Amino acid sequence: MCDRTTPPERVTAIESNLMTTAYLAATNYERELDEELARGGVAVVATHGRLRIAEGAPFHAAWAANTWWDAERIPVTSIGHAAKELKARQRSWALYAPEHRGRAELIAEKLPYVSAKPLELGEVAPESPLGSWTLLDRDTVLAATTCDSPFPNGEPNFVENRTGPPSRAYLKLWEVFARFRRQPGPGDRCLDLGAAPGGWTWLLARTGAHVTAVDKAPLDDDVERMPNVTWQQGSAFAMDPADHEPVDWWCSDIIAYPDRLRGLAEQWLLAGKVRNLVCTVKLQGNTDHDAVAKWRSLPGARVIHLDNNKHELTCVVLDAHARGGATPQ
Repeated sequence: MCDRTTPPERVTAIESNLMTTAYLAATNYERELDEELARGGVAVVATHGRLRIAEGAPFHAAWAANTWWDAERIPVTSIGHAAKELKARQRSWALYAPEHRGRAELIAEKLPYVSAKPLELGEVAPESPLGSWTLLDRDTVLAATTCDSPFPNGEPNFVENRTGPPSRAYLKLWEVFARFRRQPGPGDRCLDLGAAPGGWTWLLARTGAHVTAVDKAPLDDDVERMPNVTWQQGSAFAMDPADHEPVDWWCSDIIAYPDRLRGLAEQWLLAGKVRNLVCTVKLQGNTDHDAVAKWRSLPGARVIHLDNNKHELTCVVLDAHARGGATPQ
């Protein structure tokens, strides 16, 4: 299953037909995307900056910051004509302009305004669809009304909290919540593995959920003092899911080899103790695409490169209980 926020009926229609798909590489990870597409047998027919344009069956590319589904080449005769064609398809658009920037920006000025207001803590991506477009040449627009990411070019804009969290790592978890429009709330139980110094724990606790933070190292003092945080000293790999109550959110930003970490995640999922899972998959040296493929094989898994990821990916599993796991009571 391809990872996206597209409605299920749209996904089915997309996947049942061959089409033009454009994959926008995450910044500085063009090589990783090219390798991934080649391994997946994707026929790239053109490159436009970080954009890889392909013909054929769509493919879920983890190293794409955004994927443009069912992209359309639109011949245009003028700036006004280009704007008219885009507005005829939908209201909101995000421009990607590695070339012909001046002309593209003149077209963009004629399109309806799309708010670029940064998201405050706890806010998620807008529900309204956001298409993507670019100028391939002066007289050809490439546009897609349906995209994988709800953010312009896959890049969210957050109002950062520079005083509360002990690290900027919390931005990764916030990006997941914002992108998928899902996050914990009061009454939810969260497990944060490898929690120290506590960036993810801080964000989870700010939602009103109760957080059990597991790490050999202590949390930041301010995080540990949060009333809905419990620090459990120890190793995440020494925990037995059978000894733990079910959790609504299982979260991990542990530095560990991908295969070892996958084994841990799978253990908890198979035990039926996890409703939602968010796990950073950290990579070293040359990207191990085989290890990434194993993560993608987890039932319901969506493996993506967040804007706040570095040489790492994030695995997200939502509603694991709907695939046979236990529902937390």
